[in-house]
Amino acid sequence: MSLDKSSIEIIEADLAVPEHSSTIIMLMDEYAHDPMGGGQGLSDYAKANLISELAIRKAARVIIAFVEDKPVGLVNCLEGFSTFACQPLLNIHDVIVSAPYRGKGLSKLMLQAAEQIAIDLGCCKLTLEVLEHNHIAQRAYRSFGFNSYELNPKMGKALFWEKKL
Repeated sequence: MSLDKSSIEIIEADLAVPEHSSTIIMLMDEYAHDPMGGGQGLSDYAKANLISELAIRKAARVIIAFVEDKPVGLVNCLEGFSTFACQPLLNIHDVIVSAPYRGKGLSKLMLQAAEQIAIDLGCCKLTLEVLEHNHIAQRAYRSFGFNSYELNPKMGKALFWEKKL
């Protein structure tokens, strides 16, 4: 299936608009069910509280992709800060494209929207994390200009770690 460009709309979500809020929950739940999102749906707590929690974080930005008015993609971004550059950065936290619409260029359009938000905010860079074996996403991100992070090649690439609390 090829997409007609005129049928695609990329918007920045307004969390106060109920249709945007329900779309965010629906697409996040779809992503959470995907093996790349953990293979389990969103918890009832996340479904009930995600929008209100995003809304109180002024640094949160959400981009939604529609095809023929159907929501099919989502990018969640959170503003951070680069201490070395002494400038804001925009972290792309989630990238979701519904399975039937993958490989159609929607992630690139949403990443372009995220990049424009970052430029408008005066950010020095975009960051994101990607699973080691998600080669399809890695190819998409590389084609958009992303690379693994190295401060000093002699010290190796940066690794993303976590400690659950």
